[in-house]
Amino acid sequence: MAYVVLLGLVGLVVGLIGVASNPSPYFAAFGLVVAAAAGCMVLVGIGVSFLSLVLFLIYLGGMLVVFAYSAAMAAEPYPEAWGDLSVIFYVMLYVGVMVTGGYMVNGLDSLFIVEELRSVDYGWGGVAMLYDLGGFMLLVSGWVLLLTLFVVLEVTRGVGSSAIGGIK
Repeated sequence: MAYVVLLGLVGLVVGLIGVASNPSPYFAAFGLVVAAAAGCMVLVGIGVSFLSLVLFLIYLGGMLVVFAYSAAMAAEPYPEAWGDLSVIFYVMLYVGVMVTGGYMVNGLDSLFIVEELRSVDYGWGGVAMLYDLGGFMLLVSGWVLLLTLFVVLEVTRGVGSSAIGGIK
């Protein structure tokens, strides 16, 4: 199981580098899917398979809605793909920063933290308390995140790309 967790952690880093290095939402969404699948594979590797399945389904459902809306608002005729020089430059930059940071923290041993994940406590008391005592705050937080999504997409959309703003 240690190799499954290690493979999941590597996939998580690769997916997040794919998201950070690609300015186009079309190709960055694939990096998000890879990162979500790899993160859930880490959870399966440490023994929390049902939580992994639930998180994967909820995350992909929420991401599908956000991706469809943001892709419609940021439609590009020629998006930058994985083979473009700017994307390759950013991938190399992020990999270099990650490896350099790993060496600076604790040498090569800091990159292999699989055995430290075995000491995690899987208590479900916090989940019950979240829904029991913090249910109203969870609902308010969901509405705030939805409002933030609309505000950010409206601010970044620009004037000329709307149906009313395009008419002169």
